[in-house]
Amino acid sequence: MKPAVQERRARRAAFRRMSRRGKLEYLLAYYKLPLALGLGAVLVLASVLAHAAARREALLYVAYVNVSVGDSLQTRLSEGFVDAAGADPKQYRVYTYTGLYLSEAPAAENHAYSYASRLKVLAAVDAKQLDAVLMNREAYDIFSRSGYLLPLPPLLAEHDPAVYARLAGCLTENDVVLEDNALEYRLNEADSYTEVTERSLNAIEITDFPLVRDAGFPEAVYLGVIANSERLPACLAYIEYLRGAGA
Repeated sequence: MKPAVQERRARRAAFRRMSRRGKLEYLLAYYKLPLALGLGAVLVLASVLAHAAARREALLYVAYVNVSVGDSLQTRLSEGFVDAAGADPKQYRVYTYTGLYLSEAPAAENHAYSYASRLKVLAAVDAKQLDAVLMNREAYDIFSRSGYLLPLPPLLAEHDPAVYARLAGCLTENDVVLEDNALEYRLNEADSYTEVTERSLNAIEITDFPLVRDAGFPEAVYLGVIANSERLPACLAYIEYLRGAGA
């Protein structure tokens, strides 16, 4: 019999003769790293499973861009809508993106903040995890020109002509860039910037909606629906909720 085989058998026999405490000390001494790695993997798996079990389905994804929303108002804008929609708050929630800042000409100290916000918005849109946006005029101009916003008249009219009639006076128009030479201009391959745009009714000014009016925003607030949203019925219900809540 090979010495290595004899040695392994001797170690197993010695291990079997150890007391329970001796076996534990032996395992800790010789298998500390594998045990730690195994325990770490179990804890990570448990954390992932717990997070998945606790995560509720999205009733809506809403972003607040260039507008500051306090805790009380945010509760009414999110949890209040879940209640109004008759959804089970244990299963559904409104996920929100807060503290986003967009500007075409941010101050030097805000440049990185604005750039990070743009990346976050782009990622959320690409992942179809952004449905509605509450924003000031500057942010509205950026969203509109970027083609992020859905034209609202067809959506509202198809949903309910009466709702469309009630909201028609609140619809706002903005430019949408269809094509431009921005890249060539930045690379100095074009002498001047040119663009082709069209006008679109793609937001609702909600400044005078009771819930928003009572919050006392210092400037006009607009609501837009993201063009690739997969939750358009919830977006329509959200618009109706904002129009009626607090009235």
